[in-house]
Amino acid sequence: MSGPTVTVFGAYGHTGKFVVAQLRDRGFVPVLSGRDANKLKELATSYAELDTRPASIDDPASLDRALAGADAVINCAGPFATTAPPVIEAALRAGIPYLDVTGEIEATLDTFTHFADHAQAAGVVIVPAMGFFGGLSDLLTTAAMGDWEAADEAHIAYGLSNWHPTPGTRAAGAVSQQRRSGRRIRYANGQLEYHQDDLPALEWPFPAPVGPRAVVGGFTMADVVTVPSHLSIRDVHNYMTIDAARDVLNADTPPPAATDERGRSAQTFLVDVIVRSGTSERRAIAQGQDIYAVTAPIVVEAVDRILMGKTRTAGVASPGKLFDAPDFLRALSPHVRLDLRP
Repeated sequence: MSGPTVTVFGAYGHTGKFVVAQLRDRGFVPVLSGRDANKLKELATSYAELDTRPASIDDPASLDRALAGADAVINCAGPFATTAPPVIEAALRAGIPYLDVTGEIEATLDTFTHFADHAQAAGVVIVPAMGFFGGLSDLLTTAAMGDWEAADEAHIAYGLSNWHPTPGTRAAGAVSQQRRSGRRIRYANGQLEYHQDDLPALEWPFPAPVGPRAVVGGFTMADVVTVPSHLSIRDVHNYMTIDAARDVLNADTPPPAATDERGRSAQTFLVDVIVRSGTSERRAIAQGQDIYAVTAPIVVEAVDRILMGKTRTAGVASPGKLFDAPDFLRALSPHVRLDLRP
């Protein structure tokens, strides 16, 4: 095999497997890595031609070996509050781009807070939350903003048909809840705020084919970090369909089950972004299938653009700051249906 080499940390996880397959489809050479040597060995039975490199986040030398000779690393192993710092440090030592697919708000914020100066000085690109949550919505919000220099508010509504969480999602959620001491988080008046207010139930006017649906307001995701990191927007509001919110919060909801030859679940999504400035309003919409599966083409497209030099900055950056958002979104058209309205 030939092509750029990309280490996938957590390659045997639910999302990691999608990422490995997408990398191969795009002509990259994945290196299979992660903390569980037995799971890596099992995954390697399907990819005998690929290099397998177990690594521990407590062993910097093992991470250095996992990244040796790689052109980039994608971290798919949560909780990212635990895995992101050591893998980022290894990427900085290797001088290669780091991307992860976290949806964890605090882990994303930690990356901006603790690694911005080091990454900028090293000229290394670090992109947290380059997946469905945080990444896709940031690109949509950036595209909706267009030539506006500032906006009053962004409304990001997630129309998920259901949400069967992976074990990684559950573990990440537990870590986030512990870090917040049970409090909730929002982005209002230009800053992140912790609060204990009840979340409102309301109706969101999703476009067809979803249509108006009951949602939970204030169901905050990682875009409260990615969007304000580079866009001047006073308030960022999140909404989640009530059925999906109930699923992910219910300990008895099973993990996602494959329903097609690509391993995708039957889950569908519609992300509806509305940006408002005064009385003016702009909108961007994305639709597709399986939030975990679609993360793979999103993060692999990002890797491809970084390695091709199609970036606007170095250091720690959100997708909308790093890439041409409309062009990036159009490149996802085989996987995501778009409606980018002026």
